Amino acid sequence: MAGPESLAAAGFFPSCAFEETPEILIEDRRWHCYVPRPEHLIRRALAACEGYGRQPGSVVLSTDRVVRVLNGQHRGKHRPTNVLTFDPPPGIPGGDVILALETMLREARQAGKSVSHHLAHLIVHGSLHLAGYDHHQAGEAREMEMLEARLLSRLHIPNPWKPRA
Repeated sequence: MAGPESLAAAGFFPSCAFEETPEILIEDRRWHCYVPRPEHLIRRALAACEGYGRQPGSVVLSTDRVVRVLNGQHRGKHRPTNVLTFDPPPGIPGGDVILALETMLREARQAGKSVSHHLAHLIVHGSLHLAGYDHHQAGEAREMEMLEARLLSRLHIPNPWKPRA
């Protein structure tokens, strides 16, 4: 059986599907109002995940409306969430990380965090999900939280799980 790269060369998949850097799609221009240079921040957050997280094929900065529809279709939960991750098909690298603007803004405000720091946290979180980390069980959640804090410290971002004074 041919590998993914040879299938791309034969024209079955776009060659960009196998690039090292993800495609970053900004579906709503309001992201630029809240996060200066979001593409740069996303690339830095993904670089901080090296050795632990998985490089997505795409990162989509979207809205609550879009994420609510996707969450309903794929998880049976008809409400927005901060970040959704989708594993790629077998044999294809990457995956997708999709973020909801309004939910992310609300969470950052409620936690007293900067929007940029919260976006970086959710990118790290999504990258770890693509690498197989999860938080359904207490032990898994604690492991993932500790790893997120360690990776965010590479970016000089405070531990998001530590209560603010």
